[in-house]
Amino acid sequence: MITGCSSGIGRAAAMYFATEGWNVVATMRDPSAASELGDLPSVLIARLDVQDNGSIQAAVEAGIARFGSLDAVVNNAGYGQFGLFEAISDSQAKAQFDVNVFGVMNVLRAVLPHFRRQRSGVVTNVSSGAGLFTLPMISLYCASKFALEGFTEALSYELLSQNIRTKLVIPHGGVTETAFSERQAAAAARGAAFEDYGDFVSEVEQAFAKMTAARTISAEEVAGVIFDATTDGTERLRYLIGDDARGFVRARRTLSDDDYVAFMRSHFAKQERS
Repeated sequence: MITGCSSGIGRAAAMYFATEGWNVVATMRDPSAASELGDLPSVLIARLDVQDNGSIQAAVEAGIARFGSLDAVVNNAGYGQFGLFEAISDSQAKAQFDVNVFGVMNVLRAVLPHFRRQRSGVVTNVSSGAGLFTLPMISLYCASKFALEGFTEALSYELLSQNIRTKLVIPHGGVTETAFSERQAAAAARGAAFEDYGDFVSEVEQAFAKMTAARTISAEEVAGVIFDATTDGTERLRYLIGDDARGFVRARRTLSDDDYVAFMRSHFAKQERS
């Protein structure tokens, strides 16, 4: 079962698993967006909104009824809230966590009893480089992905006792076939009350535009890593996929904390104020 299959990585993952001979429960909030997925006999299209427990339970039950069991769940559904923290409302902040963190938990609460009964299963959570390092203007998104990373790592200890493997797939550097950055910009939180940030916001948006233009990995490549992580039979937790040309992942993993923070701030030196 894969969440968020209406576009991007989710759609590519559903196609990849189906091509590899798997039966797939491809879920999305609006099943009318299924497109070519709906034409594949090994794919069941199911409505699932990670904020709606009823739809989650119905999708799980439909998948088991159609295919007999569930062997893996890929938690892919998510989005990014872009903007100044001060300009992000309480409801926007809660929505970011409701989808990216609590939505994953909601899906797992519905799936894990089935995995425990059959004494097997794989949980693959799609994270982000923003769960390893941070950037300005996406503080809520980073917070949600850091939470997902911590939750998944801790959960992996519990689930291994039940013969359930847990995986984190971490795309970083941007994915070409997703509209992720564009959706972030459209949902950006800003306003006249925060004019003090004007120059900073302009410069950061230019930096993000360059990052978007430099995206080099495809949704299909990420789907391949999701498939490999889910099917490799190992207890490995993290799988990174992307271009670390800017060195953010390397810096996070190799530098001291002080040196890492200094390195990241150097990318926004113009915004620093005495």
